[in-house]
Amino acid sequence: MADQQYKQTDSSVINTHLVLPSHTNALNSIFGGVIMSWIDISAAIAAQRHCRGAVVTASIDALDFIAPVYVGWVVNLKSQVNFVARTSMEVGVRVDAENPRTGEVFHTASAYLTFVSINEEGKPQKVPGLWVEGEKNRQRQAAAQVRRDYRLKEKKEKYKL
Repeated sequence: MADQQYKQTDSSVINTHLVLPSHTNALNSIFGGVIMSWIDISAAIAAQRHCRGAVVTASIDALDFIAPVYVGWVVNLKSQVNFVARTSMEVGVRVDAENPRTGEVFHTASAYLTFVSINEEGKPQKVPGLWVEGEKNRQRQAAAQVRRDYRLKEKKEKYKL
């Protein structure tokens, strides 16, 4: 698997959820933790599709909620692997909410998550290469490399590695 490459588009995931009363707070807007959970699941599916195996969440970048989502609305999550390193990969997730009464779509949140591919013993294993097509995806890959460099630098400083 180490010498294999998979298309970036092969890892793409689209998840759709209906916001139910059990997902919401006293304001009838969704709990942030529910969206965070949906983001993690959607991103994990993309990562698993890419590496054709088990993955674990290593980190999630800062998550900003841009607009509220209310009961009865539809939430769409779009996930895709942006970048791969030796044993890890970055997955980008965009969250949009749709008001079914008006048809309006709102960008609700975006996040970048890092996953590590693991073997049967739970140890990190090499991730297949990423075949990137199109200028927009090449730009995503380049931006992901910058974010990775920043994360590694921050981790080294934070944990004195």
